[in-house]
Amino acid sequence: MTDLRPGHRVDVDVLVIGGGATGLAAACTAARAGMKVLLVERYGFCGGGAVAGLSGTICGLYEASDHPREPRKLVHGFVDDFINQMESRGGLTEPMLYGKTFTRVHEPLAWRESADALLADAGVRVLYHALAIGVHRDGDLIGGASVWTKSGVLDIRAGLTIDASGDADLLAMAGLRTWCGADGVVQNPTMIFRMQGVDTVRFRAAYGADTIMPAAVSEQIIAAQQLGMDLPRAKIWLFTTTRPGELLCNCTRIRGADGRELNAGIAEDLSEAEPQGRAQVRAYARFFRDNLAGCENAWVNDTGVQVGVRQTRQGAGIAVLRNADVVAGSKFADGVARSPWPIELHAGAKPRVEWLLNDFYEVPYGCFVPELGEGLLFGGRCLSAEHEAVASARVTAQCFSYGQALGTAATLATRQRLQPRQIDGREVRAELNRHGAWLDS
Repeated sequence: MTDLRPGHRVDVDVLVIGGGATGLAAACTAARAGMKVLLVERYGFCGGGAVAGLSGTICGLYEASDHPREPRKLVHGFVDDFINQMESRGGLTEPMLYGKTFTRVHEPLAWRESADALLADAGVRVLYHALAIGVHRDGDLIGGASVWTKSGVLDIRAGLTIDASGDADLLAMAGLRTWCGADGVVQNPTMIFRMQGVDTVRFRAAYGADTIMPAAVSEQIIAAQQLGMDLPRAKIWLFTTTRPGELLCNCTRIRGADGRELNAGIAEDLSEAEPQGRAQVRAYARFFRDNLAGCENAWVNDTGVQVGVRQTRQGAGIAVLRNADVVAGSKFADGVARSPWPIELHAGAKPRVEWLLNDFYEVPYGCFVPELGEGLLFGGRCLSAEHEAVASARVTAQCFSYGQALGTAATLATRQRLQPRQIDGREVRAELNRHGAWLDS
């Protein structure tokens, strides 16, 4: 196999692979600090799982309580810049009840445009429709990556590389240690979709303000399952959106033909997931039309560009976020992000939600520094964390926080001519606070 096109070398201070919430925040943060930054994204837009996977919500912003009345926002920093951009485009709902907390539903086109504006304003060079295919490794030093583009392979050399792929792709390419789920079992992917033509006034009158559907709906789904309908999840999430007459539907559960949870980090599993996801979308849409108030004349407007991925590889960091840290609301001197979001385990017909009430936990800096390897940071849903901890720590608001922390750490390391592991996480925390993260408030 031959590609005779000439290669091209690019030199930057910071290379960011992946344009989801983590990659966007990391790239903008480093570029605002004066770094020469290149962001590489495989799609023609930023957003990652939030847009390509159509996850649709900014989760993890607000404190949870037994009787939530007013949203209390606990996460600040770069995410506030993003929220301002989204609100200026009418692309974000007001906080909506989600069980014991609140979330905000976003409009995916506004997400793309907000990211474009933030990247342009920060001076980030962006390369869309590009895919990392290898890393430059010299001993323990990661010095950039080889990136496939339509015009040939780019040789990108970077003082600091950030793996924001969501799947720890660069760590895997470099041969650094990763793990998957609990003994290889990960949370299942899902195909999220949108339905138009919904009478949302009737819908909300029937089912209330909570976006987690009531037990009566779950009972209807179970009855339909017994009649042979392919509706593997009975507890479902349905959100009204910024668009009139629309529901965002998070309800599918995609499994392998052998019944196991598919791992989207495995090529064959990811390919198997897509058509199954589309088939389940049609089944749930038929059920909604036949059974849910306000959905009688609704139709499927769109699905995710790809299945939504909850979990694949976790990177092995110098610190690990433990399941117990999430449950206990642990705080750390080098905590660079905070989260009040519950543990959500979506395996099985009825997902399990374990709430952290009137509190939050912090994620230490070491969860983003690989245990081996220099010149590299990683973050997003692939942070160094145990299986159940990931089920809380992977959501969008926290990924923005991780990205801001990574961009800050990359800047400090570059300016001080140090490796990321030599940077004191307390210094990263202090710098984040100077830029509006309010981690000590």
